[in-house]
Amino acid sequence: SNHADRIKHMAKHFLPVIMAGGSGTRLWPLSRQLRPKQFLKLFGDETMLQQTLLRLDGLTYLSPCLICNEEHRFLAAEQLRQLECTDASLILEPEGRNTAPAIALAALHATANNDDPVLLVMAADHRIENIPAFHAAIGKALELVNAGKLVTFGIVPVSPETGYGYIKRGETLAPDCYSVAAFVEKPDSATASAYLASGDYFWNSGMFMFRASDYLNELQAFQPAMLASCRQAYTGCSRDMDFIRVDRDAFLQCPANSIDYAVMEKTQNAAMVSLDAGWSDIGSWSAFMNITDKDADGNSVSGDVLSLDTSESLLYSESRLLATLGVNNMVIIETKDAVLVATRDEVQNVKQLVEQLNVLERTEPINHREVYRPWGHYDSIDNGNGYQVKRITVNPGARLSLQKHHRRAEHWVVVSGTAKVTNGDDVFLLEKNQSTYIPIGQVHCLENPGDEPLELIEIQSGDYLGEDDIVRFDDRYGRS
Repeated sequence: SNHADRIKHMAKHFLPVIMAGGSGTRLWPLSRQLRPKQFLKLFGDETMLQQTLLRLDGLTYLSPCLICNEEHRFLAAEQLRQLECTDASLILEPEGRNTAPAIALAALHATANNDDPVLLVMAADHRIENIPAFHAAIGKALELVNAGKLVTFGIVPVSPETGYGYIKRGETLAPDCYSVAAFVEKPDSATASAYLASGDYFWNSGMFMFRASDYLNELQAFQPAMLASCRQAYTGCSRDMDFIRVDRDAFLQCPANSIDYAVMEKTQNAAMVSLDAGWSDIGSWSAFMNITDKDADGNSVSGDVLSLDTSESLLYSESRLLATLGVNNMVIIETKDAVLVATRDEVQNVKQLVEQLNVLERTEPINHREVYRPWGHYDSIDNGNGYQVKRITVNPGARLSLQKHHRRAEHWVVVSGTAKVTNGDDVFLLEKNQSTYIPIGQVHCLENPGDEPLELIEIQSGDYLGEDDIVRFDDRYGRS
């Protein structure tokens, strides 16, 4: 009865599980492999990851759990820190294995202390405009979960989309709540139109709610090998600063599968709550354009843009003037190191462009010119034969590793803030307009002792300037 009381007490509580994987291909060149869309500020002052958490404001929930790729860990941690969300668990996947194993890790983590909370599983890169409607749907889902259901949220469709999977509703269980008759693959346009007309089909949102133990029990029934791999990976996990690193070898043995295929299509306990809340998964530039404000000519404009005789186009400028003349139905995205020009009809094929760039071993699909590090970020503002210029920003209180380079020398010039510099045996402070020179092979370190960001210009010179020419001796971020 003690357990039953605790479950009753927790009936209003749930544990948000945020899946923040993603390869950064569909919104290229704005999103990249090392900075996919969930870490970008596409709408307003917060990133999509931050907005995912903020839309839970007003609900009672337990400390969230975030699952992300190892290479995004510092970005994720920094964005949570900006929200003052210090109690979140960050589980790192060595490689993506789709959604079913990711959610299994979260469920194992949630039940590790003999608790059995309800999990609300959300993707970090969705947009939801009507927050009260979303909260109401969560309330309805909780009722179903407490009756032992595994709940998925079905989006009331507004157009015959061919890019989404669909859910066919079964019998009505309560207002806006249904059993699931079928999960349906992405349809062709005629089928999608028929689905829309029938009123029985909903877009599959990829959001779920269930009790942790119920999910693990279903996984045990339908995917025992997957659960065994995940259990082994979680049992062998290590803590590294704020991060939970699962056992790499065990996790890589895990079969990759989505929660839909692995569990939801097989379970007898699937239910659906319908959600009509201005949802979008921003799966392409045209989807992005659909939910942005338009001017009188039907253009969606962001940044420094001048358009004449231009209509029905998405014009996005990140770093300079973008001028258009006499174009229609176009998507033009400008970033510091790449520009995309496409017709709106072709824009779902951006992935193919990115694949080509990867074949050519270009860096543009992987990183922006501006690269984020645990201590801050840098922007490669110029380079040529034997030299490279970077603008470096070091966060207050942050410190780069104690390091040396075999093949390059560096000049540092402070633009603003105060730098604490280790240069060989000397340790000293540099203020604005002061500089230092670090010869090839010299052990050095840069630190920001102040409470303002430190900005400096770094000029590298040498016969090789790759990021891998670095020997770390001491690093507070565990990279030495």
